[in-house]
Amino acid sequence: MTIDTGVPTSDVIVVGGGTGGYSTALRAAGLGLDVILVERDKVGGTCLHRGCVPSKAMLHAAELVDGIAEARERWGVKATVDSVDWGALVATRDGIVARNHKGVEAHLAQAGVRVVRGSARLTGPRTVRVESTGTDGTPGVRQEGAPGVRDLTARRALVLATGSRPRTLPGLDPDGRRVVTSDDALFAPGLPASVLVLGGGAIGVEYASFHRSMGADVTLVEAADRIVPLEDADVSRHLTRGLKRRGIDVQTGARLLDAELLDNGVRARVRTARGETRTLTAERLLVAVGRAPVTEGLGLDAAGLTTDERGFVVPQDWGRLETAVPGVHVVGDLLPPPSLGLAHASFAEGLLVAETVAGLQSPPVDYATVPRVTYSSPQTASVGLGEAEARARGHEVDVNTMPLTAVAKGMVHGQGGMVKVVAEAGGGPVLGVHLVGPNVSEMIAESQLIVGWDAEPSDVARHVHAHPTLSEAVGEVFLTLAGRGLHQQ
Repeated sequence: MTIDTGVPTSDVIVVGGGTGGYSTALRAAGLGLDVILVERDKVGGTCLHRGCVPSKAMLHAAELVDGIAEARERWGVKATVDSVDWGALVATRDGIVARNHKGVEAHLAQAGVRVVRGSARLTGPRTVRVESTGTDGTPGVRQEGAPGVRDLTARRALVLATGSRPRTLPGLDPDGRRVVTSDDALFAPGLPASVLVLGGGAIGVEYASFHRSMGADVTLVEAADRIVPLEDADVSRHLTRGLKRRGIDVQTGARLLDAELLDNGVRARVRTARGETRTLTAERLLVAVGRAPVTEGLGLDAAGLTTDERGFVVPQDWGRLETAVPGVHVVGDLLPPPSLGLAHASFAEGLLVAETVAGLQSPPVDYATVPRVTYSSPQTASVGLGEAEARARGHEVDVNTMPLTAVAKGMVHGQGGMVKVVAEAGGGPVLGVHLVGPNVSEMIAESQLIVGWDAEPSDVARHVHAHPTLSEAVGEVFLTLAGRGLHQQ
């Protein structure tokens, strides 16, 4: 290992090349700042390589399989799925990831961002030591230095964006085959005949949905009294109904007691909400009990930084995402709530930090208007406050809920679902919108603007929604809240 005694400097050093890190780097470079981006793996991070992008590619394939079943069972189209070519499916998924990866690399190269390959450790509030791997791995991206140890100094700001890793459970070490996490579930060999999913948040629900579409027997175990427990209770209820209709065994209020590895799977004991003990056997156990921020070996103390009891780096100024150490900023999964640990929130955080460092007046991230989506079948999409949360914050609310099957296009899809709107009582601003059903991930953008712009139901009711569409149900709910109900009285 060689040590480079030169100390390259830049205006901004970004540690971590995931969505929060590379968005910070791109925007800062676009504003004329000199930027070094340090990444020990591939730029794009978990979202691009192990999470959002590959999982949604696989979920699209699952939708196609479900569509064939619907064609046969509802529409008289005599089609069947003979088999799933796992190798071809994986190749398509990996091709999509590779094209996105090359796109990010090209953007960084065009922006003039200098990429340093290696693991970073802070040596001060503006200094970083990198055990570098040199130029391997990112063709076309301008990179700094040969393999060895390099010291870097930031003139203006240091931005921490090291992301998160899956949480695991004691005694359940992932082996990539029988016990997997969300980081490696997509890359485990083949399609299992049975899956036990621990955790009923968005990640657990998505993987349960995918494996069920692919023919597996699926049991979903959630310790809370409902799945997606951070969402509105009606979202959880409709989603549970949809998953059970598809044959997924949803166990809420249930806890894992212990698990035993078998030659070809796992045997687990689960305590149900009724206090009964069930023994479940599955070829694969997916642990989806949340994610933890990555700070190990980062040397936060050398920069005068600490973490909270959960391992998050807490900003002193949320309007700048700046820590108590001036010039040190945080984006992405290192941030505690109200940050959401979502890729699209990380993009917004990166823009904010880059513009702040460049001296611009940038609006803080309004986390209340960041949409939350679960890409299962059925999907969920929400923005703003749920009903219980709004009441807990002291709001007097008007609430209106409409099943998607109350409109023609909802009947066509035949998957159930709903639209729920929570608004300030007496015609006041819309506080939250909650959707369950097919394609609602593409419908939430309208509601994001409604909540973000403090629109009132009467404002939305003035605008005509196309017929027949699923979004027509959104318009109907607002018409009713505005006292102009048509199909809903």
